[in-house]
Parts: sequence; C-alpha cells; structure tokens
Amino acid sequence: MSRDLSSVKALTFDVFGTVVDWRTSIINELKQLGESKGINAFWESFTDKWRGGYAPAMDQVRQGEIPWKSIDELHRMVLDQLVDEFQINDLTESELAHLNKAWHRLAPWPDSVEGLTRLKKKYTLVTLSNGNVSLLTNMAKHTGLPWDVILSSELARHYKPDKEVYITAASLLDLQSEEIMMVAAHRYDLDAAAELGFRTAYLSRPLEFGPNGETDEAPDMPYDIIAHDMNDLADKLNS
Repeated sequence: MSRDLSSVKALTFDVFGTVVDWRTSIINELKQLGESKGINAFWESFTDKWRGGYAPAMDQVRQGEIPWKSIDELHRMVLDQLVDEFQINDLTESELAHLNKAWHRLAPWPDSVEGLTRLKKKYTLVTLSNGNVSLLTNMAKHTGLPWDVILSSELARHYKPDKEVYITAASLLDLQSEEIMMVAAHRYDLDAAAELGFRTAYLSRPLEFGPNGETDEAPDMPYDIIAHDMNDLADKLNS
C-alpha cells in the first residue's frame, strides 16, 4: 500500500552503518597501523570489539556510573581496554589519539554520496547520530557527504534511542515529527523515532558487520519505506 509522504521536509540519517562502512574503514586503518609498527593482530576481531564496546559504555552513562561523555571519549575508553587485551604495548599517545579519530575518517558506502546528492535536491539532509558534532563534521569533510545540517545526540546529552535525541532534533529543525523521516539500517532507531511520530525508512546494509555478520532486516517491517540502498531510497522518494 502506498503511503502519503508529502508532508516530509527533512530526512534525518543514522550515519554509522547506514551511510558509512565503519567496519571496513576501521579494519583498513588498523592494518595500516599494524604494518607501519610491525604489529600482528586479528584486526577484524579488534574492530568488532571496538564497535561492540560502545553500547555498554553508553549504558554506563545512562546508569550514572560515569558522567556524560562524547562518542570520541567512549571510543577512547574502549580502545584503551582493547590495546591491553590484545597486548599492543608500543603505541605512543599521539598514535593512540590518531587511531581513535579513525572514526572521523570512515568511508561511505559506494551509493551514499550519489544517493544523498539526489535527495538533497528535494529534502533537507540532517545527520542524527550518536557521533559527536566534531566527528560528524570531520567525516563529512573527509568523504564529501552533502549534509545540510549536522545534528548529534551530543546536543541532547542523551544517546539514541533515547527519545530526547529525536525530540531535540525536531525542535532544532523547527519541524513537526511527521515532517521528518528517520533513515536507518537499524530497527531500534526507527522504532524509537516512529513512537514519536517520525516517518521511517529502513535502508538495507547487509554487509555492515561483514560477510558473515547478522543483518537487522526482518520480514514485514512496519516502516514507510524499505530501500535496498541510497539510490533506491531516492527513487522511492521521487528525488
């Protein structure tokens, strides 16, 4: 059944996994570092643990165990734990700081820039990511992502999927919830936005967690649009 999406004025995007290929990007950075320093490690596992560690770190903030921290700070917490776990002992502070900012240098999926450029002609394109503002800004400059507005959970002092993130975004954009479409490859993100009245688009990224990783896709998903990639999303929004 066709759904009326004529009220949508802005598209808010999850970024990690939906717009950029974080896993391949981080693995490549780690391999380059390993080659330059003569370090051998199972970098795929390191990457998955690094990404996997940030959700528990966010929960520590939610539960009041540690004060508010940006995603850069949470990534560094997890990185420090991992270099100990993997017994990587010969990185300088400068090298660790540069490595932590690998998350600022993530490469987009091959269809992302083209599809976003098409969508930009009709909609206001907005990041709505747990990544901090500086991270998202640097990533956009590094990869040519054509955002109109960079919003972050940092502005709400909450992390997705806390409702405050979506409410803050709607307020800052001066739009009603039904005038915003949340675009993500993760159902938890879309479900949280939908509860607040956002329109929703699921964008499939089956390789986000690697060729053997799990996908968040499921049959009969209740979203307004199911898109195979960014260009498919542009097609379905007549952009």
